[in-house]
Amino acid sequence: GSWIFGFAVKFYPPDPSVLIEDITRYYLCLQLRDDILSGRLPCSFVTHALLGSYTVQAELGDYDTEEHGPDYVSEFHFAPNQTRELEERVMELHHNYRGMTPAEAEMNFLENAKKLSMYGVDLHHAKDSEGIDIMLGVSANGLLIYRDRLRINRFAWPKILKISYKRSNFYIKIRPGEPSLTSALFLLHFRALPCPFIQDQEPGIPIDSKPEQFLDKPEDVLQKHQASINELKRALKQPNSKKAPREKRLPSATPPAGTPERKTVRLTSCS
Repeated sequence: GSWIFGFAVKFYPPDPSVLIEDITRYYLCLQLRDDILSGRLPCSFVTHALLGSYTVQAELGDYDTEEHGPDYVSEFHFAPNQTRELEERVMELHHNYRGMTPAEAEMNFLENAKKLSMYGVDLHHAKDSEGIDIMLGVSANGLLIYRDRLRINRFAWPKILKISYKRSNFYIKIRPGEPSLTSALFLLHFRALPCPFIQDQEPGIPIDSKPEQFLDKPEDVLQKHQASINELKRALKQPNSKKAPREKRLPSATPPAGTPERKTVRLTSCS
């Protein structure tokens, strides 16, 4: 079969206005349009219309009655389930953008897109410490916990002291005293691969419970690593090592010139 290769944005900037190059903002707009159209970035009807109008302004420029017909926006795709009502609202907003440059339209697009709750959130299937299926969202602001498509908790990066893992179990240590649904540790059982966004999971369809390996190596590889470690331990324990012994430096009576003399202070208990 044929392969489809494409570029995609991996790290979404929290503030797109800091992007200097126009081409960078344009690529980010393309990625967000694809996220919205595929349903990975859910929007309301009002937001779909607003972002769609900025897309039309950036691509076509000012509205022209002689050039643009009654259905000139039908060639664009703004939403997964695009309707005629949405297209009419997009055209109505587009008529008011006379004089807006494509760069300004793209900036307005990004400024409104960054306010969406799922902007820049990378979702993964996981289980909490009680074995309940959840979704873990990773973003620039922190870790987000979703259950039944609703966010139930949020861990900002400044509140996270440590993230550790053991096989497929991830432990998140929270700063003491921070109010959260967990006391100190939050256990997550990751699946093998990143999952589609929440909207791609149809309601009522159970998540595949087949165990998958994550960060686990094959058994033969683990045995080879363990054998190497044991051999290294035995070599270190042997008194006659093949390594050349280091020369011991004898203490001199007077320190070298330019080196301050070190003094040792011994502390004794008063008992």
